[in-house]
Parts: sequence; C-alpha cells; structure tokens
Amino acid sequence: MTRIALAATAAFGADVLELLARRHEIAFCLTRPDRPRGRGRLLAPPAAKQTAERLGIPVLQPERLGPELNLAAETVVVAAYGVLIPQILLDRHLWLNVHPSLLPRWRGAAPVERAIMAGDEKTGVTIHRTTVELDAGPIAAQSAFPIEPEDDAAAVYAKAAPLAAELLEGVLANPRFEPQADEGLTYAEKLTPADRELDWSCPAEESLRRIRALSPHIGARGEVLERRLTVWKARLAGPEAALAAGGLELLEVQPEGRRRMTGGEFLRGLKH
Repeated sequence: MTRIALAATAAFGADVLELLARRHEIAFCLTRPDRPRGRGRLLAPPAAKQTAERLGIPVLQPERLGPELNLAAETVVVAAYGVLIPQILLDRHLWLNVHPSLLPRWRGAAPVERAIMAGDEKTGVTIHRTTVELDAGPIAAQSAFPIEPEDDAAAVYAKAAPLAAELLEGVLANPRFEPQADEGLTYAEKLTPADRELDWSCPAEESLRRIRALSPHIGARGEVLERRLTVWKARLAGPEAALAAGGLELLEVQPEGRRRMTGGEFLRGLKH
C-alpha cells in the first residue's frame, strides 16, 4: 500500500479519491476553499472535501499555492483540482495528473464535454506528469473506451474514474514517462454560457450532443413554447413525441425557477 496525497475539487476527483483510498493510504486531500453556492449563497464544500471527510482523510484548503506550502507526501495525484501548480511545488514532489481524455486530444478544462459535443466515438484516461503547461506533461499510461450513443457526461465520467484508478496502480508502482505526440492536439476550452444555448435550427444530432455533454451537471437551455427551459435529457423525435423541438423529443426539462420534470408533465402544467 502506497502513501500518497490527492489534489481534487470536482466530483470526478472525489470519485478517484474514493477508489484510491481503498488501496492506498491517503496522506491528505488538497482541495479548493469552500465557496458560496446556490440561491442562498451559503458556503459549501467541494465534492472532494466531502468525500475526504467521510473517509477520515485530512483536508488542506489553501487559498493559494506557494513555496510556503508544506505537502508531506512524495507523490500527489491530481484529478479535477482546477488550480495551476507553481513550478517550485512541481519540483518538490511527483505530481501525476489524471486527465479524462486521450491526450493530446482535448487538453484543458472540459475534455469530456468537448468530446461529446464533437461527436467523438471514443475517449479515455491519460495519466501524465503535471507540468506548468496545461495538460502537456509526458505520459505514463493511457487507455481508451467508447462513448456510447446515449452516454451523457455523467456516464463518461463514471467510466473514467475506475479506469483512472486502475491505470494509477501501475504508474505508482513504476512511473515511466513518454513525451506527448504533437499530432492530434486539440484544446477543450472552458464552458461558457454560450455553450449552453440550444439553437433549434441546428441539426438535431448536434443539439442532442450538446444536451448529453452538459447533463446532468450544467444543462443546455432553449426556448420551447415561449418558455425558457433547461433540457436535461432528450432523444431524436418520433411521431409519438409528447414535447418536441428541433427534431428532438424532450424527455426531461426544467422551467426556470421550478423542479425537473418530464416533457409530459411540463405540457400538462401549461394547461392549468
């Protein structure tokens, strides 16, 4: 059993933490500070902190990473941490980044979402050495899996986390690195409000990929029957579609300020 640390913030990182803790002693979880969330803007902990506390793992939440930070671990696994690590800390420890794509394709902040939006038929997990340049470090391990036609972002992340834990077993035991290829480099830019907007004049398949890519964590948005809806789940429309737009049957939607509901429930609500 290897004693390591984990730097994580988002749900994907929390899942990797949970899996690694079954096989290794986790010295601590390095995560971002609690932030205000929701309508009440109350302080809420990152997903990784919640998992770490449930597992009894110490949590570090520095506001910034600097030379004064003392990290008592030789190896730090990074998974959806979201903070650039300065060179002085990269020099002190072995930092292994878990990236849910087949690098060099989809370096950057939203690799799963961009892969689905682009219609990629496969993605995967890459374990590479963390460098100052974003997701550009030499690769220690990589493995692919298919993106199925009905997979949303949650399904892809659910496949990626156990694969990451499996790959890390070999890397932690014997880390060896090969430079990334230059061919096939693409960037997964951070998602913006514009990425959420559905244009019903676009091909139905394109809109469906956008919906899948943003579900269930962000949601795609569009106007339907003069109402603004977040669309969480859809499929190509058939003749029996209850609620349709842009060639899609909208299976799960959320009107502004209301709960999620089926397309049929939304239509019934309009009649009252």
